[in-house]
Amino acid sequence: MGASSSTEQPVSAEQRELESLAASTGALPLLQKYFSKLSDPQTSTISIQILQQCFHIRYENPVSESQQKPESFPSLLDHLGSSIVDLFFMPEKGGINWIGFLRGYVKCCGRMSTSMSLNILLRIFAMAVKKSGLSSNLEFELEDADCKISGSLLPSDLLLLLWMCWAMLWNVRTSKSSERKGKLLLPDIDHLVLPDIDHLVLPAVLSCGEVNSSFDVWDCDILSLDVQLPVGKFLSWAVSTAPTLSDCFTQFVIGRLQISVIAEDEAGPSESISGDISSKASQALLLTRGRAWAVSLGSRSTVSEEILKLCFSADIDVTDENLLYRSSSHGKGLNRFWSNVEGYHGPLLILISANSEDANQDNNKSRKWIVGALTQQGFENKDTFYGSSGDLYAISPIFHVFSPSGKEKNFVYSHLHPTGRVYEAHPKPVGIAFGGTTTNERMFMDEDFAKLIVRHHAMDKTYQHGPLIPNQGFLPVEASISEVEVWGLGGKNAKEVQNSYKKREELFTEQRRKVDLKKFANWEDSPEKMMMDMMGDPNRVQREDR
Repeated sequence: MGASSSTEQPVSAEQRELESLAASTGALPLLQKYFSKLSDPQTSTISIQILQQCFHIRYENPVSESQQKPESFPSLLDHLGSSIVDLFFMPEKGGINWIGFLRGYVKCCGRMSTSMSLNILLRIFAMAVKKSGLSSNLEFELEDADCKISGSLLPSDLLLLLWMCWAMLWNVRTSKSSERKGKLLLPDIDHLVLPDIDHLVLPAVLSCGEVNSSFDVWDCDILSLDVQLPVGKFLSWAVSTAPTLSDCFTQFVIGRLQISVIAEDEAGPSESISGDISSKASQALLLTRGRAWAVSLGSRSTVSEEILKLCFSADIDVTDENLLYRSSSHGKGLNRFWSNVEGYHGPLLILISANSEDANQDNNKSRKWIVGALTQQGFENKDTFYGSSGDLYAISPIFHVFSPSGKEKNFVYSHLHPTGRVYEAHPKPVGIAFGGTTTNERMFMDEDFAKLIVRHHAMDKTYQHGPLIPNQGFLPVEASISEVEVWGLGGKNAKEVQNSYKKREELFTEQRRKVDLKKFANWEDSPEKMMMDMMGDPNRVQREDR
């Protein structure tokens, strides 16, 4: 191991630097443990075959939730491990020594800019594509991580790249979630669920490629699109829309090293995951695996981690705990909504599915789309905007994130009917809104959850500019709401606090229902008798005792 060899021989300056760089990522203890367990004691090296096996993943029959099913994808994954080793781990005589192992890790997973890490991801993808016998238009000038890349991607290439990132996360996260009773349960080689991510591919096509005005985002075949996406434009799109995409590879490398160490400790055959991790229960939900993953790729926060738990959860109960409100199950309307989200003090993701008529179509064809909003706190009953931060989302058919602009703080508006019968000369709108100003909200949902109004971004200075729905013009778009979902992303603590709040409210409601008759001294003084007397003879004059 590196530590033992350093006590026998003088530590070189390169080794100290590499160990410092690895320690800055927090992975040095793991690297030392992995090298110690799997290296040859005589040569103090790891063979290339062992390292390739560490990063090798295999899924023979992946299940796709979308209609896109590239037959070449299993072959691409089959060459992933060898591509990683060939690119970053240079062997010497007998294998890869401690310094070479550290050097390879720092090259692929060290601290670097987002653009450099995306370059590394593209190099791995291009190598795996080449090894699997497919063609690629990507060209790299040098072997460095920050080398210049030229060429382009096809929409089908981008779909394979995104699915490769998903498969890496799926592999390590489903493996980690299956550690039970000291035994490591490895994923079945036949079990991989590929999500529908057309909503991630299409915005890249529209942003990077040249498409004509008749391009229909609701009806297109990703695999048959012959649109060139210049790699420079793609990198710019990825940095702005999916900045954490390259983290999938880093998590995969660290996760596979951890899995290898645990498997070595067990000294026995690993078992396969039992049970169904399919998405049958979540297919009807607005927040599918693919949409949840797209939201997680747009931010680096604890919220992103909570969403990833939903993407790769094999436990349906976990999903049920996070789903606070669903209009088709709990009933439409602001009151039903409020009874399910009140008391939840944590980040919330709200998704709204609506239908609108496409004005560009002669037959006024109805189009279905999904928009969303992420709040960093629970909802409050106020007649003014509030909130400290948040994001707006175009979810489907194309995905885009609208982060805060920093100009205004009109993040959330949620107003119920006032409890008292008070006359208001200028009543405030009753409903839920995001961005804009009162009566000119960027997105407004009425109290019956029947109508959604989406306005042009010129009305909004809180969130970044851009259309929330395809072909959105300057005029407000009024659409019929078909479904609303609210997901709690505050973890177990936020849910426990809400449960305690609901129990207190139920207790107070029960106490208010009980009437203590002993509080009334006699019938003559009770308000009930006064009301009955007035109803019996309303014209009778009541003399006031002085």
